[in-house]
Amino acid sequence: MLPGHAEGSATTPAAIFSLSHSCSRMHPRASRPWDRGTIMLQGWIVIAFALGYIGLLFVVASYGDRTRRFGREGGWRRFIYPLSLAIYCTSWTFFGSVGLASRTGFDFLTIYIGPILLVGLCSPLIMRIVRLAKAQNITSIADFIAARYGKAQTVAATVALIAIIGTIPYIALQLKAVSSSLTTILVHIGPASGAMQPVLGDIALYVALAMAIFTVLFGTRHIDATEHQDGLMLAIATESIVKLVAFVGVGIFVTFWMFDGPRLLFAQALERPDTAAVLTRDPAPGTLLAMTLLSLFAIVLLPRQFHVTVVENNSEDEIRRASWLFPLYLVLINLFVVPIALAGLLTFTPGQVDSDMFVLALPLAAHSNLFTIAAFVGGLSAATAMVIVESVALAIMVSNDIVMPLVLQRREALIAGRDNIGGLLLTVRRMAIFVILFLAYVYYRLAGDAQLASIGLLSFAAVSQLAPAFFGGLIWRRGTARGALVGMTIGILVWAYTLLLPSFADAGIVGQSLLSQGPWGIALLRPQALIGLDLPPLAHGVIWSLSLNALAYVVFSLGRAPASIERLQADLFVPSDLTPIPPSFRLWRPSVTVEELTTTVSRYLGDERTRTSFDSYALTRGISIDPKAEADFQLLRYAEHLLASAIGAASSRLVLSLLLRKRTVSTKAALKLLDDANAAIHYNREILQTALDHVRQGIAVFDKELHLVCWNRQFGEILALPPQLTRFGTGLDHILRFHAEQSISDKNAADALVRERLARYVASSEPFLERFDERDLVMEVRANPMPDGGIVTTFTDITPSVKAAEELERANESLERRVQERTEELTCLNTELGRAKGEAEEANVSKARYWSNEAGDRRLSHRRAFAPARGRIHAPRTGKGTDPQIRVLLARCAIRPALVAPVATESRLKRDQIHPQGPRARGLSTSRRTIAHRRLRYRTWHSGFEKAGDFPGILPARSGCQGGTRLGAWPFDRGAHRTRARL
Repeated sequence: MLPGHAEGSATTPAAIFSLSHSCSRMHPRASRPWDRGTIMLQGWIVIAFALGYIGLLFVVASYGDRTRRFGREGGWRRFIYPLSLAIYCTSWTFFGSVGLASRTGFDFLTIYIGPILLVGLCSPLIMRIVRLAKAQNITSIADFIAARYGKAQTVAATVALIAIIGTIPYIALQLKAVSSSLTTILVHIGPASGAMQPVLGDIALYVALAMAIFTVLFGTRHIDATEHQDGLMLAIATESIVKLVAFVGVGIFVTFWMFDGPRLLFAQALERPDTAAVLTRDPAPGTLLAMTLLSLFAIVLLPRQFHVTVVENNSEDEIRRASWLFPLYLVLINLFVVPIALAGLLTFTPGQVDSDMFVLALPLAAHSNLFTIAAFVGGLSAATAMVIVESVALAIMVSNDIVMPLVLQRREALIAGRDNIGGLLLTVRRMAIFVILFLAYVYYRLAGDAQLASIGLLSFAAVSQLAPAFFGGLIWRRGTARGALVGMTIGILVWAYTLLLPSFADAGIVGQSLLSQGPWGIALLRPQALIGLDLPPLAHGVIWSLSLNALAYVVFSLGRAPASIERLQADLFVPSDLTPIPPSFRLWRPSVTVEELTTTVSRYLGDERTRTSFDSYALTRGISIDPKAEADFQLLRYAEHLLASAIGAASSRLVLSLLLRKRTVSTKAALKLLDDANAAIHYNREILQTALDHVRQGIAVFDKELHLVCWNRQFGEILALPPQLTRFGTGLDHILRFHAEQSISDKNAADALVRERLARYVASSEPFLERFDERDLVMEVRANPMPDGGIVTTFTDITPSVKAAEELERANESLERRVQERTEELTCLNTELGRAKGEAEEANVSKARYWSNEAGDRRLSHRRAFAPARGRIHAPRTGKGTDPQIRVLLARCAIRPALVAPVATESRLKRDQIHPQGPRARGLSTSRRTIAHRRLRYRTWHSGFEKAGDFPGILPARSGCQGGTRLGAWPFDRGAHRTRARL
């Protein structure tokens, strides 16, 4: 038996409750009615709440569609994606986790460890899957795997069948949970309460019908499966909030009201051997490992999880936000699983209440109408969210990968003359939803009293058979469609034999002898012990199915070389760093006109959508499309991309091959032509990427929302970006913020800088410079707008040019500064020279004034001293003679007055007997020879002084004066002149 099966744990509806007798086992505080004064809960009230809740979902979904259509989105939208991932938490989480915890303790946590590891720690892998899906216009998990393996139709159909087989039991689990919860409430009310029981059929049938109607109304409104279902996603996010609040609310009520807190609750549980055994039991490592592995695969491979995670994703920012919000959600919703399970074991006797219904039974036992309704609505919310999205995802796979290929093969009988095949696809999807829910209801009736956890693990094991082809296709280029097809087929067959067949035996559909003795009595072929391998049932089935699946995938992939289309798709899903090798293909002319191509596409997408798409294609490439011209390979590829959004990648390839078949020999030749066209386009793209990687400039392309969509290697190297920023979908603002935070520590200043730079990128048509001072880097940035609203940016490292220009500018500034300094120095020198010259002139004037005053003083003093002698010198005037020696002495004094005058004054000319009283009264007797001799001596002496020069009082000679000089203006100048004249 699978984990979760417990013999005797299930009960019939009639024996679900005798809660009035069970209250004696409850805590005294919980044994009394919590709201005795309130009105007794009625059956019609519960049904009214259920219908009202479904009506609320209609209102929320309609509001979501209107707000997106009119662009009135608020900040709450950023939380829709993380909350929509919580669709993983179904009624298995709400009801089944408590039941599993009451039997196996903490083993239920493994169901949530896998999702936390993948979403929380492996978000880059999810981003890569989302990028591939957006590039290929993927609509489902079947389309994704088929696109990896050459868009093989057989691979897509196989994946769709496995998904349907594995998911129908999971949908049946939801129907069982809702039906059991409603039955629990109605049986507790009892016939005496006057509650009206349903008249027709089973409650689960009405639940399935209501879910089918809601899914058809809000899940199949658009033919384009890649178009976001905003209203539906808002409703799913709302349900995630409702079930979280309801479960936490019931947990708080049970833990703190009924048992006065977790300490007392765990103390009571440890006192009883049966409940203590649940807490202290040793876990089975094989089962824990198998459950963790299954949950890790299921978070991506379940059709509903792939739909909300990949198809409904809007940006990589949502994935980053979900990487911490979704694990937080899982932690919160599991906080009270163990307390509620222990409270149920302490409150009810074994077999009295189904352990899966403890969440609902405990508030009922405590007579709490509020928390009973909360538990019921929370469980209903968990079930409806899963059923709605799962049905939509399965219906898309049924229409695109199973029905559509059959329709195309019999197109003459089925779609001849039909202009709107899109309407046919919508009808197929709506019918598929009703069929899937009906099959789930049938399984629910057959499964009987199986536990919710066992049904959920059975579905997880079936869907995990897609894991080798899915994850192997992302890491191994050699994988082929043949290997994937054989591996998945073997895996699902082994799953059916080792896991599904024993579940039928437990339900009584198959005899138990098959499990104990094996088919035909061969013990080695027992479903739960193949070749004698003794393992827990779940671990046994998972190990055998996945091992044989992976082995077949590898062996059959290596047994044949990949086809050209498989190599092409492998290059897209598993990029290679090697230089692209030119493919060996021959490009044929398609001979299909644009008009024929658009007509074919419009039959699936509608005229308006087709016209708008092709007009956008022409506008983006700046061309005009002539309807009569032949369609080139680029246009064929675009048409295939458009069709993939409606009918899937494999079916779109088939449609175009049928169109090309009209002008070629066979369908095989048409497919070869289409594959060669795709190979040519892919090769050109690789060559372009290789060329861009060898360009010196960094090049990046951002879409109209400024998200990175294309770049070369130099872009990340020049900007020194970490790997997490050089990924598809990274916002330009994140890149600018990364550099701003490196240079500025203040958050507000960094935000302002980011806004300023972002505005330049968007509005600037001229090149501008970006400086990174911390790296000593200067870049020239050019941002050119694209027709669709995006921008193409180039980043050129011009640091050497800028440095050279700055050095030249600094040299010019230095030269100008030096010239200015020299000019200022010369100006200062000239000023100093002028001032010195002025001071020198002033000094000369002062000197002349001083000597003039000095000469005047000396002249005055000499006059005073020689005044008595003057009379004697001029004796001839009075009739008295003059001694010739006196005249010679005076003549000499005329030359050296400063030396001779004092001596003459003191001696009184004693030799010549000159006295102040006047000359002596005797005449001078001098011979003529003596006079001539004195005259010669005077001339010689005078000429020597004239050559020596610079005696004060000697001035330049007047014309006509003897000796070429004249005596200066000193006291005896006139007398000396006369003496000289006489001589």
